[in-house]
Amino acid sequence: MVEKLKEELSFEDAMSQLEEVVERLEQGDVPLDEAIAMFQKGMELSKNCHLKLEQVEKKMDKILHPDGEIEEVQLMEETE
Repeated sequence: MVEKLKEELSFEDAMSQLEEVVERLEQGDVPLDEAIAMFQKGMELSKNCHLKLEQVEKKMDKILHPDGEIEEVQLMEETE
C-alpha cells in the first residue's frame, strides 16, 4: 500500500493529508487506537513527501551546460 501511496499522491496532496492528520492528532480527542493508525498514516505521508523532495533536489542539483557538462549548483546562498 505504501508503494501505491507514493505513486498516486502528489507532493501537495500528501502534505495536505499530513496537515489534516497533524491537526486532528493535536486536538487530542482521538481514541488511542485511531490515533495510532493516524500516526502511522502520517509517518507514511511524511516519508512520501521526503522522498519526493529528495527526487526534486537531485534534479535541481544538476544543470546541463551547453557543452553537455553537468555542474552542481547551490540554489540558495549560505548566510552566516
